[in-house]
This record gives sequence, structure tokens and C-alpha cells, in this order.
Amino acid sequence: MAVIVSLRDVVDHMEMVSDESTAYINPKTGELITLTNEEVALAEDPEEAEDAPQWQKNFLPKAREVLQSEDFLPLPGKFEIHEWSIMERFADSLADAAVTDELLNAIHGRGAFRRFKDAVHRLGRAEEWYRFREAALEEIAIEFLEAHGIAYQREPLQK
Repeated sequence: MAVIVSLRDVVDHMEMVSDESTAYINPKTGELITLTNEEVALAEDPEEAEDAPQWQKNFLPKAREVLQSEDFLPLPGKFEIHEWSIMERFADSLADAAVTDELLNAIHGRGAFRRFKDAVHRLGRAEEWYRFREAALEEIAIEFLEAHGIAYQREPLQK
């Protein structure tokens, strides 16, 4: 019987992805795991792992399994997610031209993510933004899962 993964769980792991970590899924078992760059470095360098704290040493076999096995696929990362594009699409989706302009101005230059987040809160659009972002991440996750033939169960969007 084919494994059915939780779309919510996949999106949650995608949200944890950063410059310092990568999330993986095992399509055969549905297992999801996120590895930090530090965990990857320790798993790849036995000498460095010798000096690691015990809690990290305990995790190294799993990290090695993920890295050495062809069973684990990396989930979409920041380049596939492209948060900036999601922010731009959200701003463009709004009916109020003044709000759209303010949000589009916020996403340019250094500190764009922080300015955008501050602006959506100040403008009273935070809940709308988080629902939009959640839907965009679900869409990316669904495309990924379907492309890899992974069955999923869709839960309702959180309110």
C-alpha cells in the first residue's frame, strides 16, 4: 500500500528550510527530516564528529542515512519557494492600490523581508498575508509531491 503523506507536515518542513538547513522526504516511508548544515558537516567528517556533543553524535547515523541513501529527496528550498515572489504576488493581489504600492515599495533593497512583514502588520493585512503565503507554499509542495508521485492528504488551511 502506498504511503500517504500529510501536506501540512510537508509544508511545515518546507517552512523550516533556510540557508542553514535542508528538509528531506522519503517517498517510500513518508518520513520527513530536516538537517542543518552543521549536522551535514558532522555526518561527512568523522574526525569533526568526534568532538561533537553526545546529542549530535546520537543523530549522526540518521543524518548519514539521509545523505547516503537515494531514498531521501530534498524538499523545495528557498530558490524553489522564492519568498520574494510570493510577497510580490500578494501585494499585486490586493484591491487597494495604496496598500499595493506600499507593500511593493517595502520589498525592494536590503531588509525587504523585515520591511514587508512590518508593513503587512501595520496595514492590518497580516492574517491575509499568512493565509496567502500558506496557500502558495501548499501549491509548491503539491507540485513537488505530484512530480515525484508521492500521495498526500490535504488538510484545510489554518485560520
